[in-house]
Amino acid sequence: MSTFTFSPLLGWPVGGTIALVMLALAIVEVVRHTFGDAGDETMLSCVRRMLICLTVGAMALGPSMTVSTTSRVVNNTDVVMAVDVTGSMAVKDATYGSDELTTRLNAAKQAVDDVTKAYADSSFAAVRFGASGTLDVPLTPDAAAIRNWATTLVPEATSVSSGSSLDAPLDQLITTLNDMRTTHPDDAIVLYLITDGEQTSAQSRRTFSTLRHYINDAIVVGVGSTAGGRIPLIKDGVSSDSSKSDDSSESSESSESGSAESKNSNAQQWVTDPDTGQPGISKMDETTLKNLADELGGSMVTTSAQNTMANGRSAEASKKWSVGATAKQRTRTNPVVWPLAAIALILIAWEMGSTIAMSRRLL
Repeated sequence: MSTFTFSPLLGWPVGGTIALVMLALAIVEVVRHTFGDAGDETMLSCVRRMLICLTVGAMALGPSMTVSTTSRVVNNTDVVMAVDVTGSMAVKDATYGSDELTTRLNAAKQAVDDVTKAYADSSFAAVRFGASGTLDVPLTPDAAAIRNWATTLVPEATSVSSGSSLDAPLDQLITTLNDMRTTHPDDAIVLYLITDGEQTSAQSRRTFSTLRHYINDAIVVGVGSTAGGRIPLIKDGVSSDSSKSDDSSESSESSESGSAESKNSNAQQWVTDPDTGQPGISKMDETTLKNLADELGGSMVTTSAQNTMANGRSAEASKKWSVGATAKQRTRTNPVVWPLAAIALILIAWEMGSTIAMSRRLL
């Protein structure tokens, strides 16, 4: 909405003084011509000189148009997803939004989908980690690209794994987060670390506290159960979703011999614990998950039939850091002096021309 107002460019004291002087001169010109000795001044000359004074006075008052605009304060948010794809993520002991058992990796995929929906108008980056960390999707505002990336995730082949090491993505995350912080220094960066928290590597884990320098918030998302489950043997290039239940597989292993063994050759195979010779059991490690959250200065969430990333503590974090728009009314004043300046120039040119013509006639 636009409205007309006066806003002297030199301020009201100076502008007002100039306007009063010009008004006084205009009045003097009219009075002198009407009641005084006007000489050879014509009525047209009187009006012209009066208009010059009034135009210059009006210019000094700074005629302007005020324009009201609505601006938005936007908090830019960059969300980094780091998803565990080690062999233990193929264990089918997780639940996500229902009582139906699914693999930990499938629960992680659903968590990624919910997180992208929670952060509207944000940018995302995706990192997967197993034996090492890899930046699969650089920072992008395309949330669909992150969801498509999640659907392609498969557990790491058993032959590649040399024991789960939770610090595998650390170097890649430092590089990625440093680049993001350098490129977008004013953005809020949120890290989602989705894992079962299992650390089986013989080497001690490095701390994640080095990432605090780059992030504003962190959510460690735990998938799986503390009861755990058997780890399926994953061959190179083959994905496993542990579709067969543990109970049915266990009974087929123990109750049949001879011909049953040949039938069992195509059944699900399990990773063997070298100490016991029995199928190894993988459990979600809540203690490690809490330690990771403490090191990152964030919070820990475990998914379950009742708790998902759409309605858990992560939803509160997304409200804290997601893009927010706050409407603010701003008034901008635009001077409109040029029309008066053009009129003044025309009148002054006319006055000069008349003066020159009059001078020649008097010669």
